[in-house]
Amino acid sequence: MTTDASPDPSMSQLPLSVVVPVYNERDNVAPLVNEIVAALRGNALLNGGGFEIVYVDDHSTDDSLQVLQSLKSTTPELRVLHHVKNSGQSTAIRTGIKAARGEWIATLDGDGQNDPADIPKLLAARDADTTGTRMFAGWRVNRQDSGSKRWASKWANAIRSRLLQDDTPDTGCGLKLFERAAFLDLPYFDHMHRFLPALMQRAGWKTVSVPVNHRPRGSGVSKYNNLNRALVGIRDLRGVAWLIARSKRTPVEEL
Repeated sequence: MTTDASPDPSMSQLPLSVVVPVYNERDNVAPLVNEIVAALRGNALLNGGGFEIVYVDDHSTDDSLQVLQSLKSTTPELRVLHHVKNSGQSTAIRTGIKAARGEWIATLDGDGQNDPADIPKLLAARDADTTGTRMFAGWRVNRQDSGSKRWASKWANAIRSRLLQDDTPDTGCGLKLFERAAFLDLPYFDHMHRFLPALMQRAGWKTVSVPVNHRPRGSGVSKYNNLNRALVGIRDLRGVAWLIARSKRTPVEEL
């Protein structure tokens, strides 16, 4: 079945959708789905409203899609979307969010390094907030990556923070919680997921960083290396800086 990646109007809205982009992560799919269910099923922070898990398979060449389809019979919260061609992580995230029924979205990387047990922590931070914050971004305070990857991330975060002034220590963490409507109001471009706090702030919303757990990759290999991150990141960083410089927010009142 093909879809325009929009929520079915006949289906009721939910408090939360968990969106997970995945590409060739067949051995990480089932453990992560089970952890999401364990963290959220019956959780009081959802006020009895339930949740859904929206996986977006970005045209995997392994059997990730088949594993996901088999899990649907035992996980009623699970929905599975499939890109008919590989389109990248940002597009997969956006596809899932457009199709989601949740008023709020939690995102996780599909490699299992983000801990679903931290989603309630972000929900609690949202519920305690009194300032209208629209994004709660995970901050990996104990990175479980290689030394070279941690070094590259440290410098990339420092350069980005200095140029964009987004006051976000770890924009690369895949674990985030944000309002769906606020996300869909952002400009879309490839790799936008690396700049979500800055883009949210550009739109006039406050963002907060919350310390979260980080785990070693359980299986499979990373889809990025330091060089391709750097080459793409420089161009995108300049583009986001231009967007921020050219933005204009006008207060509106209804008479």
